[in-house]
Parts: sequence; structure tokens; C-alpha cells
Amino acid sequence: MQFSARETLTEQVAQYLEDQIVHGQMHSGERIIESSMAKKLDVSHGCVREALLLIEKRYLVKIVPRKGTFVTTLDEDFVRALYETLLLILGNTGRKLVREWRDEDMQHMEALYLEMKASFEAGKLQRFHELGIEYTQASLVYARNHFIVEMINNLWPSAKRCSFLALQQGPQIIYDNLDYMRRSLDLIRTHDEVGLIELLEAYGTKQCEQVLACIKPKRPL
Repeated sequence: MQFSARETLTEQVAQYLEDQIVHGQMHSGERIIESSMAKKLDVSHGCVREALLLIEKRYLVKIVPRKGTFVTTLDEDFVRALYETLLLILGNTGRKLVREWRDEDMQHMEALYLEMKASFEAGKLQRFHELGIEYTQASLVYARNHFIVEMINNLWPSAKRCSFLALQQGPQIIYDNLDYMRRSLDLIRTHDEVGLIELLEAYGTKQCEQVLACIKPKRPL
């Protein structure tokens, strides 16, 4: 793994582990062996340990004393609690965005929408996902609340993990995402606060159910 001088080594290892979990290269309940990971990344054991402590705060792993570190299991309770909290936060910041948006905000979000369409047409699912996350984060600049910002920063990796899982279930899910973006842009532009919150709640609830369908145990044939 190549590292950059712009971030600490611990932060870069944490980001690597986060990306692996978000994109499904590490699975629910999988044990992360610190010594093996340190050897793989050619970093110290302590660096991996510190990185795991960082992503534990982001709810991506669970460190169990005397047993080891495990990728957080996506189960129904976790997913429902996550989406309930995300909807509360994004509802708050979304209202502020509707009331206070500036021209540059709309230009940025419209550009993201167009780039998402292009990514979909090019079959670039991971890029599509990254742009969708960036679009959803647009309202967070209006949070102006230290506690909300800290909370969302810790929850965001799990939100990315769940939304990426949902996106892999077929093209209809991607169409739904593009439709949500287009409709939400129109509501924001017209300062329709009630309409945006209703759309956000419907979209979030639907995606939550999509994720739950993905993690539901399959019956044997």
C-alpha cells in the first residue's frame, strides 16, 4: 500500500480499512487479525491498532477484549437505528438548506447530478456511489452544530456501507437514486421544505428496507 505524507499513517490505514468494509471486501462478523494486517500493509502493529480504534468510533468494527476485532455485523437493529438517526440529522440540515441555499450550492448539486448520470451510463458503480454520498452531504455545511457534525462524521461510514450494499442490487435501485436526486433538487430550488422532508423520509425508509432485504438470511433451497 502506498501512503501519502499529507495524512498521518494511522489515518491512512483507517481509511483503507474503512474502504474495505464499505465496499464489501470485509464482511459482517469477519475477524481482523492485527498482525496479518500490519504485515499486509507493511506498517507497525501499533499503527493498525490505532487505526482500528479510530474506525471503532465510526461503528465499523467492534473490539472485543481478549477475543479480537470484528467487522460490525449488519443486523436489523443496527440498520434500523442507523437510518432512524440519519433521517433525524438530515431532516434538520435539509430544512436549513431549503431556507438558506445559495446559487453556488445549487450549481454544485446540479453538477453532481449530471456526473452521477454519466457515471451510471458508464457503468461506474463505485463512482456513482461516491457522488451520491457527496450530494447527500451537501446540506451538512448548514448544520452549524458541533454535536451534529461530530455525530454525522462517525455515522457516515456506516451510511456509506449500507447504501453501497443497496446499490448493488440492480439498476432499478440506481434509477431510484437518480429520481430522488432530481426531485429533491427541484424541491430545494423552490424552497419546498415540507416536500423535501417527505421525500427524504420516503427515500430513507425505502433504502433501509432495501438494505434489510440484502442482509436477510436466505432460506435453503
